[in-house]
Amino acid sequence: MNGDGKLVTRDLQASQPDVRLGLSRAGVQGVQKAIHLRWGRFEQVVSAEIDCTVDLVASQKGVHMSRFPELFEEAIERVVIGEALVIEALAQHIAQQIVERQRALRAEVRIRAQYPLQRRTPVTKLATQEMVALIGIAAATSEGRVRRLVGVEATGINACPCAQGLVRDRTTERLLEAGFAGDDVERILELVPLATHNQRGRGTLYVGTAHQLNAERLVDIVESSMSSPVYELLKRPDELFVVEHAHLQPRLRIALATTVERFPELDDSDFLYSRQVNLETIHSHDVLAERFGTVGELRAELEDGAAPERHTSLADWLRQ
Repeated sequence: MNGDGKLVTRDLQASQPDVRLGLSRAGVQGVQKAIHLRWGRFEQVVSAEIDCTVDLVASQKGVHMSRFPELFEEAIERVVIGEALVIEALAQHIAQQIVERQRALRAEVRIRAQYPLQRRTPVTKLATQEMVALIGIAAATSEGRVRRLVGVEATGINACPCAQGLVRDRTTERLLEAGFAGDDVERILELVPLATHNQRGRGTLYVGTAHQLNAERLVDIVESSMSSPVYELLKRPDELFVVEHAHLQPRLRIALATTVERFPELDDSDFLYSRQVNLETIHSHDVLAERFGTVGELRAELEDGAAPERHTSLADWLRQ
């Protein structure tokens, strides 16, 4: 009690800790919020999940966990509802507010929203809706430095080129044994889609830059880097198109090269990350491939094929 008889509570989180060690990360994960986003030509309220962590100095015991959701609400009400934002700008705004209000060295915010993408089926042109993940990540420091990136995740089909090569070799042998001439065999193989095993894949693409990018273009890059996009609704002519399309173009390592080509305005110090996970059909395991690095590292390797001394990771880039 103070002299007026009022209860005085000590700010435990701001007090000295018993063990004087700084914390690399402390915060909250999985906070569910509805946010209003602008994406290309569209504005829409979407469901989002927000993670936020801070770095703490050794002299601060902890963080005010209850303030995280409170700050999220303030950011959404004051910024998003008043002026619809792209997801990476919202992540940046929250990170900057958290650094100031939590007296932290650094804050990192990750927002993941499920966004409905309206499209038409490839042949019958029926309206269908596909869900893609829209991701914004930002880091802000007490010194005023900010890094942010936008990312997307989309689903597609990948047709295995290795198995298709084996099928092509065996088919060639059988046609030659059946009496077809070599030129006819090549002509047949050009016209007929060759069998292989298919994998439903999940592609991810992050671009870290101060430039504002249209996330819909990033979705197109991810989907075009796979053998074929997928559709929730397909009539039989559409199904035929998707299957043939997938088997005619098994693809690898396309997303990063396409991003560099389509966004020449990216600086060498900007960041790219691409990840592909395929759900195997002839194995009990899944397969993973990923690559990350600065745009400058990737441009140099694409030009001369020489491997860079290092691949800059997302964590390293966000802390620069």
